[in-house]
Amino acid sequence: MIIREMMETDWEAVRKIYEQALEEGESTFQTMCPDYEQWDNGHLKDCRYVADKDGIILGWAAISATSAREVYKGVVEVSIYVDKEARGQGVGSSLMEKLCLESETLGYWCLYAAIFAINESSIQLHKKYGFREIGYREKIAKDRFGEWQDTILLERRNAIR
Repeated sequence: MIIREMMETDWEAVRKIYEQALEEGESTFQTMCPDYEQWDNGHLKDCRYVADKDGIILGWAAISATSAREVYKGVVEVSIYVDKEARGQGVGSSLMEKLCLESETLGYWCLYAAIFAINESSIQLHKKYGFREIGYREKIAKDRFGEWQDTILLERRNAIR
């Protein structure tokens, strides 16, 4: 498996993995998958990666701005999704490691994540890579099944001074 930059031609595989997450309802409040243009406009051009094993995309990672204000340009929200058939094989760890290293190299000083409290594997993955819990939002929104979900807020501070 290699971690490489995501290309527009990877979109169908990326979309498929995101749609799995939508169906499971444990990682996003979104109810529909955006088209590529919407997804592209909602994520920064930096730090877009896929886990590729022999031409098959096993997972993806990307970042998005948390604010349009200039003073927050170094604070980004992390998205990592792994194909359900590839979970538990180190795909998420490989993507997270690349994302942490490259985000620091590119000058991002704070990585942020808001994760459903029921998504323990994602919370543990983030903590493994130095994210710390900074908050809890109780019943912040309903998932696609109409159930209220709590979110855990985490952040990782890169060593940028």
